[in-house]
Amino acid sequence: MSKLDPKWRETGRLAMRVEGENWNAYYALLNTMEGALWLGSIKMAFVQRRDRRDQFLGLMRECVADILEENTGERARWTGEREAPEHERTKE
Repeated sequence: MSKLDPKWRETGRLAMRVEGENWNAYYALLNTMEGALWLGSIKMAFVQRRDRRDQFLGLMRECVADILEENTGERARWTGEREAPEHERTKE
Protein backbone atom coordinates (compact mmCIF):
# COMPACT_ATOMS: atom_id res chain seq x y z
CA MET A 1 0.00 0.00 0.00
CA SER A 2 1.37 3.40 -0.87
CA LYS A 3 1.73 6.16 1.68
CA LEU A 4 -1.30 8.37 1.98
CA ASP A 5 -1.39 12.13 1.80
CA PRO A 6 -0.10 13.66 5.09
CA LYS A 7 -3.63 14.83 6.02
CA TRP A 8 -4.46 11.15 6.71
CA ARG A 9 -1.91 11.11 9.54
CA GLU A 10 -4.54 12.76 11.72
CA THR A 11 -6.56 10.11 13.46
CA GLY A 12 -9.76 9.51 11.56
CA ARG A 13 -12.78 7.28 11.81
CA LEU A 14 -14.70 4.56 10.06
CA ALA A 15 -17.85 6.06 8.57
CA MET A 16 -20.62 3.70 7.45
CA ARG A 17 -23.36 5.03 5.16
CA VAL A 18 -26.42 3.51 3.57
CA GLU A 19 -26.40 4.79 -0.01
CA GLY A 20 -29.12 3.39 -2.21
CA GLU A 21 -29.05 -0.41 -1.90
CA ASN A 22 -25.49 -0.46 -0.54
CA TRP A 23 -23.77 -0.09 2.81
CA ASN A 24 -20.59 1.85 2.11
CA ALA A 25 -17.54 2.16 4.33
CA TYR A 26 -15.24 5.19 4.32
CA TYR A 27 -12.15 6.28 6.21
CA ALA A 28 -12.86 9.90 7.08
CA LEU A 29 -11.27 12.60 9.15
CA LEU A 30 -12.88 13.35 12.48
CA ASN A 31 -15.22 16.23 11.66
CA THR A 32 -15.94 15.86 7.98
CA MET A 33 -16.73 13.47 5.15
CA GLU A 34 -14.95 15.77 2.71
CA GLY A 35 -12.13 13.86 1.06
CA ALA A 36 -13.20 10.55 2.66
CA LEU A 37 -11.48 7.43 1.33
CA TRP A 38 -13.95 4.82 0.08
CA LEU A 39 -13.01 1.40 1.51
CA GLY A 40 -15.72 -0.95 0.39
CA SER A 41 -19.38 -1.66 -0.19
CA ILE A 42 -21.88 -4.46 0.26
CA LYS A 43 -25.51 -4.80 -0.73
CA MET A 44 -27.80 -4.12 2.22
CA ALA A 45 -29.60 -7.40 1.51
CA PHE A 46 -26.46 -9.30 2.61
CA VAL A 47 -26.07 -7.55 5.98
CA GLN A 48 -29.59 -7.84 7.34
CA ARG A 49 -28.45 -10.58 9.72
CA ARG A 50 -26.48 -9.24 12.69
CA ASP A 51 -23.64 -11.75 12.25
CA ARG A 52 -23.15 -10.74 8.60
CA ARG A 53 -23.30 -7.06 9.51
CA ASP A 54 -20.65 -7.63 12.19
CA GLN A 55 -18.41 -9.53 9.75
CA PHE A 56 -18.44 -6.70 7.20
CA LEU A 57 -17.99 -4.06 9.88
CA GLY A 58 -15.06 -6.04 11.32
CA LEU A 59 -13.36 -6.22 7.93
CA MET A 60 -13.76 -2.47 7.39
CA ARG A 61 -12.37 -1.78 10.89
CA GLU A 62 -9.32 -3.88 10.04
CA CYS A 63 -8.85 -1.87 6.84
CA VAL A 64 -8.89 1.39 8.82
CA ALA A 65 -6.52 -0.10 11.38
CA ASP A 66 -4.14 -1.05 8.54
CA ILE A 67 -4.22 2.52 7.17
CA LEU A 68 -3.54 4.04 10.57
CA GLU A 69 -0.81 1.55 11.44
CA GLU A 70 0.98 2.16 8.16
CA ASN A 71 0.87 5.92 8.61
CA THR A 72 1.34 6.31 12.36
CA GLY A 73 2.91 3.05 13.52
CA GLU A 74 -0.06 2.41 15.83
CA ARG A 75 -3.09 0.22 15.30
CA ALA A 76 -6.57 1.64 15.88
CA ARG A 77 -8.34 0.87 19.14
CA TRP A 78 -12.11 0.63 18.71
CA THR A 79 -14.23 2.10 21.47
CA GLY A 80 -17.72 1.57 20.10
CA GLU A 81 -20.18 3.00 17.65
CA ARG A 82 -21.73 6.45 17.48
CA GLU A 83 -24.50 7.93 15.38
CA ALA A 84 -23.30 10.21 12.63
CA PRO A 85 -23.98 13.91 13.09
CA GLU A 86 -27.22 14.98 11.39
CA HIS A 87 -25.37 16.94 8.68
CA GLU A 88 -23.49 13.78 7.64
CA ARG A 89 -26.40 11.37 7.48
CA THR A 90 -27.41 9.92 4.16
CA LYS A 91 -30.56 11.54 2.78
CA GLU A 92 -32.96 8.93 1.40
